[in-house]
Amino acid sequence: MKEKSAVSIPEPIVQLQQQLDQFRTSQPHRTKIPEVLWHSAVELARQHGLYAVAHPLRLDYVGLKRRLEGVSKFKEKTKVASPGFVELISVQPAAAECVIEFESKSGGKMRIQWKGSGAPDWSSLLRGWREAER
Repeated sequence: MKEKSAVSIPEPIVQLQQQLDQFRTSQPHRTKIPEVLWHSAVELARQHGLYAVAHPLRLDYVGLKRRLEGVSKFKEKTKVASPGFVELISVQPAAAECVIEFESKSGGKMRIQWKGSGAPDWSSLLRGWREAER
């Protein structure tokens, strides 16, 4: 019966394995791995393959794969920078008619139409709409 030959692990993977072992022994259990170490693992996975890196480093294979593909669990929902402030300036007389339409990423739409001088409570309308969209 033949013995299983030990698979040699490339030196850069061994070095990262030592860094991860040092991190894991110095931190409480279930502490998130620093991005610097994840980045190093992704670079090694590009060179040596996912399993060849994930297995000896005891990393989540799917998590490493997502990061390698550029879709980490932190970036699955890409956040679009939303404006911090929107100013609506009326250039028409106060008794004008106004229509404003909003559309969410999921396809939900809201249309606001009013006549007169008093504007609706924008913050309440948008907050209610966003909550209904969830």
